[in-house]
Amino acid sequence: PLRYISKFRTFVKHEAEKNKSQWKTMGPAKVAVPSPNDFLQKHSKEPKLAPRKKEQDGKKLPALSVPQRTYHPVIRIKKNFINRNALAVIKGVPKKPRHFCVDSRQGDKYLLEPSGLVPKYIKKKDYGVTPKYVIQRNEEIKREEEEYEASVLEELKKRAMKHLSDEEKTSILQALKKNWEETNREFQCLPVLTDTRYKKMHKAEVEMKLKQLEHDIEALEKHKWIYIANE
Repeated sequence: PLRYISKFRTFVKHEAEKNKSQWKTMGPAKVAVPSPNDFLQKHSKEPKLAPRKKEQDGKKLPALSVPQRTYHPVIRIKKNFINRNALAVIKGVPKKPRHFCVDSRQGDKYLLEPSGLVPKYIKKKDYGVTPKYVIQRNEEIKREEEEYEASVLEELKKRAMKHLSDEEKTSILQALKKNWEETNREFQCLPVLTDTRYKKMHKAEVEMKLKQLEHDIEALEKHKWIYIANE
């Protein structure tokens, strides 16, 4: 087959030749010469502020230096702090002496009250009383235990074994015998020659079903009382 040639080959070739090396020049590049009138002037590069706007009408007037009629000056009264402190000390309640305990020859002392030697906790009104949060927690634990025991008893009742009455036992026995007769008839109708895998599996399945039915019938006839567990 002929080699594939694109129909845009000539167009692409023309565009490549047209735009090839446009930046190359012979000699200095042709740049527009600035005009003589556009010379650099003094302070021309400094930032200029925006023109100041004229003050609008309705603005608040500047505060006058003359006080208004409703002005009341604050009169500062000199206080004698020495006399005030002396009066406070005279009228004040005297401090109670603090009890200390000295336990060394060098005179090392410490406060007696926070040391634990003063029996102040046994003098409280609520000393020896069980806290409210402990009582509440014990009640919650007791309630949870009762709920758990109730749920266990309910679950045991659900799982309790049910006694099978004589009528139910007779009806179940009759149904099992009828099922055994149908399965036995099916077994007798099986072919003598079991040459395929399906025939072997089917025969084994029917034999297992017969054995299970015979076992159930024997168990029901052998035992007088039958109990069934609730699932």
